[in-house]
Amino acid sequence: MKNNMTIIALMIITLLSACGVNDGQSGTVSVESGNLILTASHGGNGAAWRLPDCAACHAMTAIHEKVENIRRIVRKKGYTTCSGCHGRNGSNESEPRRCVICHNNNDLPHTPWLQGKHAHTFTAGETTLLNDDQCVDCHVASDMNGLFELNRDLTGYTDNTQTVSGYNSISEFCLRCHNRDHQQTGFEIIGGDFNDPLIAVEDAFYFIDQHGIADGTGLRIYAGLRPGYEYRTVVACTDCHAMHGTDNTRLIIDNSLKGVTRLDKAIRETAHRVTIKNGDYSQLCVLCHQMKVILDDGDLETGNGLSGVHEVGSDCRTCHTHGEAVQAGL
Repeated sequence: MKNNMTIIALMIITLLSACGVNDGQSGTVSVESGNLILTASHGGNGAAWRLPDCAACHAMTAIHEKVENIRRIVRKKGYTTCSGCHGRNGSNESEPRRCVICHNNNDLPHTPWLQGKHAHTFTAGETTLLNDDQCVDCHVASDMNGLFELNRDLTGYTDNTQTVSGYNSISEFCLRCHNRDHQQTGFEIIGGDFNDPLIAVEDAFYFIDQHGIADGTGLRIYAGLRPGYEYRTVVACTDCHAMHGTDNTRLIIDNSLKGVTRLDKAIRETAHRVTIKNGDYSQLCVLCHQMKVILDDGDLETGNGLSGVHEVGSDCRTCHTHGEAVQAGL
């Protein structure tokens, strides 16, 4: 009996050593460093690299003891959640990392908002929810600490010099794909014409569009912005476009909670609805724009509880387009 116990103890020590638990080098996953994706050093000198069974080394009762929000979901759904944050550990690489197993409308309903039939699925006209593969296209190595950091939580794509340079804004991330001449391999965009916003937005952002670098003066007759926005403020693409889910085409946000991040919280968190019909973008524009001098029925309520833009109910595109050089772009 004594000999059997000794053998079992030696087996446990061997297993712990293989997992990197007993060698002082097990900290290959670190929130502080942002290194959540397992590498070939996993387990101390790679002893646990390519092992497909997380349970062999990591007891469910001990996983994420100090991170209760994550621990709750992991204990509920089991080891199938591991790959979403930590990658495939060098095994089963053909299988997608599981992301939406946690990031869904039931478990993590607001990180991100996934409601709506349109999302950034990389397929024109598709009306399905985002899947696991699409998550890691943009968020290949997020540190999952609840804080959005451009150069940690977004995948590094090359710029117009074919260099993986850092992002200064979320719009710079978008422009790594949405451009005419330096798109990413595997994510090529075919524009309808030369001025199609899908590919022309880079020029619009840097040189023309009033929502980009070349911002307006605020001196036009329709000048006026709500608290949180001011002229010469660069507006992020995601202030108007919801990547993860919206009922509007062109990924226009359908609710103020899904964008307009600079907007005064009291207005934004009222959850104003945004519905686009026949080119009438007034419910979107009115989230940030409010006339100082009321003209052209600018006091007419747009249908979402706000007023302050003109020509409500008409097709905004008659005068405003994304990147229009004369008007303040859409």
